[in-house]
Formats: sequence, C-alpha cells, structure tokens
Amino acid sequence: MLTEKVHIAVPTAFLKDESLNIQGTMSHIKDLYRRGVKSVLVSGTTGEQHSINLREKIEIINRLDQEEELINNMEIIFGVASIRQKEAEELAENIRHTKLSGVMLGYPPYVIPTQEEAVFYTKRIIQLSNKPTILYNNPKRTGFDLSEKSIIQLSEIDLVVGIKDAGNKEKVEQIKKGIHRNDFYFYAGGEVDLEEKVLHGYDRLSSIAGNISPMDIIQWFQKLTMKQKISKEESETIANLMEQVYQGNAVVNLKKIINHKGISMGICRSPIGSL
Repeated sequence: MLTEKVHIAVPTAFLKDESLNIQGTMSHIKDLYRRGVKSVLVSGTTGEQHSINLREKIEIINRLDQEEELINNMEIIFGVASIRQKEAEELAENIRHTKLSGVMLGYPPYVIPTQEEAVFYTKRIIQLSNKPTILYNNPKRTGFDLSEKSIIQLSEIDLVVGIKDAGNKEKVEQIKKGIHRNDFYFYAGGEVDLEEKVLHGYDRLSSIAGNISPMDIIQWFQKLTMKQKISKEESETIANLMEQVYQGNAVVNLKKIINHKGISMGICRSPIGSL
C-alpha cells in the first residue's frame, strides 16, 4: 500500500521542439530524492497528462523501472488516464510488470462517461495494473465528477487507497459516512486552500509547490494535519512559495524555477507557456 502522506506531482520535461525529455524528468526526480522526498507522482498532474501519448508514457515507465535506486527507495506513483479506455488498459498492463508503487487513476476528459461507465473503467484498470490506486476526480479539467455513491462503491476494492480532490465539504462528509474502513485517504490536489481542505477532512497531499521547496511543504502539511501551531516565519515562507508557484500558470512557473537551478525541464507543450 501507499504509506507516504505527501507525494510531489512532478512536471514532465520537454525539449525546445516539445519532444519528450526523459533525462530531464529523471534529473528532477533524482534531485528531489537527494533532498529527502520519499514519494513522487509522474505523468499524473500539472495539466500535462493528456498531452503525453501512450508511447511516450510507456517510455517513461520503462526508464523509471531501470532507475534502481529510485524505484527501490521511493514510492513512485504513475498517472493512468486516457480518453480511450483501450489505451488506459494497455498502460495499466505495462505498469503491472514494473516495481512502480501505485497508480493515480484519472477519468477521460470531455467524453463525460456515466457513473456506471466510470466505475467499470476504474475496475478494469485496477484489475490490469494490480497496483494500489488513488482515484483522481478533477471535474474542472475533465468535465466529469465521480459521485459519492461511485466513490463509496469503489472504496470496497482493497487496492483503492484513496481519492484525490473528492469535492466540497458536504461531499467529503457524506463519503466518510459511507466508507467502512480506516485506510482510505483524501488527497488534496495542490496547496491552494489547503488549510480549509484539511479542516474538511483531507489527510494527504499531492503537492505542486513541493517541486521547489519540498521539506517546507511537507513540514507545513504535517503541522496542519496534526493541528500544530504554524510560526510567523513558516507562514511567510509558505506565502512566498505560493506566490512563486501559483501567480499565473503553476507548471510554467515550476519549469522556469527548476531550469534556473540548472536542471533541464525545458518548456511546456503549447499553448501552455506560449505567450
């Protein structure tokens, strides 16, 4: 199972011609590992998942599985989602035969499946990957909102460990009432409104700002969940970090900062970052 309370959702590196730069992606993950990060999410967020095709995703998976120090010492979660279920199934089958720790399972954008279709899709991907799975509900980006009933139904699958961005306070409360296990977790997607989400019952974090200053974010989140006092200095550090990352497009900002450190993350795929 996935034991880390915080994972860093890493951006994917691209070259100037927008082709995949696996080495740049690995360099950033290795830098996070050297800085004490114990878990990362690859190809699962920062708005890039659906710009990366199936072949490219499999290339990244194969490279991750070859990085023995990382794969043996980190929880590496891989994002699985596709507008076509067949492609998501193929990706899941590839993941099954690796040492990757788990899957972040997203839902097809734009097509808006029914709840029954989404549940079938979820069960099929989990069956094929046979990995601990975080459900990823992101209606703002996909147009699809996984219902309370569907989340509760899917929580009965042992490999489903939690959900990222379940919804508003009322929805989280209803889900918690319907789930009869203590090892189902609620992941906040990024740091925006994180204090409020923790109050609503979110107990894990899929971090964006942690790409820049992971230990500050991890320690801050730990204090929030343990209801410990946040010092003025800590609050100022977090506020400054939030401004760096979230003032504008977060993934564009991340890549600029990481590039400036000397790690080649390159650009985003247009139209993101094209201005």
